[in-house]
Amino acid sequence: MGDRRFVDRDGRGWEVRNRSQAEWDFEPVGGNPGPARTAPAPGYERDPYELSIEELQRLLDGAPPARSRSKPSPFKE
Repeated sequence: MGDRRFVDRDGRGWEVRNRSQAEWDFEPVGGNPGPARTAPAPGYERDPYELSIEELQRLLDGAPPARSRSKPSPFKE
C-alpha cells in the first residue's frame, strides 16, 4: 500500500497515509497551509486507493488536527 494524494473540495492537496489499521494520517501537500490531521481508519477498507474522493473528504472533515507526537525530553533541564 502506498500513500494517496487527493484534492479536497476547497482545492487543497492532501496525502493520505495508512499509519495503522486504526488510524490514517492526512498530511498537507503543495500550497496547503493547513495542519496535519489524523482520522480513524474506515473499518471497511484498508487501502486509501480503494476509497472515493467523497469518502476521503468525509474522513478528512471528521478528523481533528493531529497532535504533536514529540514529547518533552525527560533529560532537559
